[in-house]
Amino acid sequence: MAMKIRLARGGSKKRPFYRVVAADSRMPRDGRFIEKLGTYNPLLPKDSEDRVKLDVERIQAWLDKGAQPTDRVARMLEAAGVLAKKERNNPKKAKPGKKAVERAEEKAAKAAAAAEASEEAAAE
Repeated sequence: MAMKIRLARGGSKKRPFYRVVAADSRMPRDGRFIEKLGTYNPLLPKDSEDRVKLDVERIQAWLDKGAQPTDRVARMLEAAGVLAKKERNNPKKAKPGKKAVERAEEKAAKAAAAAEASEEAAAE
């Protein structure tokens, strides 16, 4: 059985609240889970103690049994000191998309044309 430590969404519309749970990977996101391991409330400020609450001992027990944390839960565990920090690299993140590049080229072309027109007017 493939076990995951993941987030299960609760709360009402536009007011998310998540439980950190140990679940079979084949179960639905908000469906059946085996054990509740903590909570995550994204509406609280980042420096709040109540934003992320984790039962570190139980999480460590599940990790020892072979459960795999999802990306978001792994980041929470890294912040809590349960997992070692993983090196991440996304070189494309800072690059603008196609449309943004096209808009920038159009803007540069318009600016160059305006500069040429002002130079010609000043020369006459």
